[in-house]
Amino acid sequence: MAEDDELRDSALLADVFGPALPKLQAFYAKLEAEGEERGLIGPRDQNILWERHLLNSAAVVPFMRQAFDHAQFKTVADVGSGGGFPGLVAAAMLPEARFTLIEPMERRCVWLNECIETMELNNTVVVRARAEEAIGALELAHGRKSKTPVPAEVTESIRHPFTVVTCRAVAPMTKLAAWTMPLVATGGELIALKGRSAQTEIDKASKQIAKVDGVHPCVVEAPVADGLEPTHVVIVSKRGSKRR
Repeated sequence: MAEDDELRDSALLADVFGPALPKLQAFYAKLEAEGEERGLIGPRDQNILWERHLLNSAAVVPFMRQAFDHAQFKTVADVGSGGGFPGLVAAAMLPEARFTLIEPMERRCVWLNECIETMELNNTVVVRARAEEAIGALELAHGRKSKTPVPAEVTESIRHPFTVVTCRAVAPMTKLAAWTMPLVATGGELIALKGRSAQTEIDKASKQIAKVDGVHPCVVEAPVADGLEPTHVVIVSKRGSKRR
């Protein structure tokens, strides 16, 4: 158990999460009780769940709100959602948006659906799919031939590109660009949580980003909470976006 989590009763949780805090406390309790046993967090995470996973995930939310400012639809895909970071956290904080959590592993999809029920989220669905299958579903929906076989349930679930695509700790940008940018709507953005090597990743992936209509890639230092180390967010606009 995480009795030593210094942020458990901290006032900064309400400052960051606002009215979403009760939903995220329910998520925290489930993570604390089951996360390590189910292979979703490591043993070293137990006493820093708020900082490492929930507050870190919340850092993308201000950038999502900015993306929604000039968008017709408020839709988000979390690619490789895993334990629900950042997708479940952002979904709790942005009830006005529609979230699709894309995750290929069945046991993690089961977990995500349990969390959605526990958190009482009514704006979130889980789609069991690899990124390539999700992209294939969009190709089929637009009358094009998919390069990859697509299960019927994925075709039924993913029919439109997303205003925002997000992810956390999925792959380096050289691979991530091809897995995410085709899912981003024209005028939308990839908003990805990254580590300190984010700028180096962007520099190495410049050709791959351009090939999938990614423009204006940048790294932004994202505040987590007062007194905590900021994280890094990579933002890549889809060709046709308004430049930041």
